[in-house]
Amino acid sequence: MTVTGADIVELDRIAVSEAVRVVDLADGGDWERDTPCAGWTLRRLVAHMTAQHHGFAAAARGAGEGAAHWREPEDMSEPARVHRAAAAQVLGAFGAPGADGREFALPELGGSFPGRMAIGFHFIDYVVHAWDVAATLGTALELPDDVLAAALAVARLVPADPAQRGPGFAFAPAREVPAGSGPLEETLRLLGRDPEGWPTRG
Repeated sequence: MTVTGADIVELDRIAVSEAVRVVDLADGGDWERDTPCAGWTLRRLVAHMTAQHHGFAAAARGAGEGAAHWREPEDMSEPARVHRAAAAQVLGAFGAPGADGREFALPELGGSFPGRMAIGFHFIDYVVHAWDVAATLGTALELPDDVLAAALAVARLVPADPAQRGPGFAFAPAREVPAGSGPLEETLRLLGRDPEGWPTRG
């Protein structure tokens, strides 16, 4: 699930860097705000994002089967710092020579996947999670047009079968996409998010 011919490692780097930027905007009581991820505060969402970074970094190094790599950190007293360190770790792992050509063990997805495909999973997840954080804080997401176009291409490849969506799965059921939707809005709706319910300022 990736974009043919695209530099998926670079696309992922841009998405992860934007996620770091918006997480770093949070302060004080922001961490207890509700997020577009139902039932999760911002602190819990960032803990999940951090765990995914650690897990994917381990997968890029050939150690993705280890359950410990995918656990949320116990100490989230400084969420932005913990998340920033995890982001640096995964970007380093993905940027290592040959990483995108390896097999990644992703136990949460039920198997091993080619490196480019696995990094594509991570990329679309972090476009959406960066938006989750931005929406929680009421701020705008800043991603280049080519990144948004690539994210939409990946989102269109995500299976829309209701049996693979909802609680326990990566994404909620797809929503209707109104005519004239931009690439970010279409991506979010295809992956079960409600952009109208979480307005942001420019």
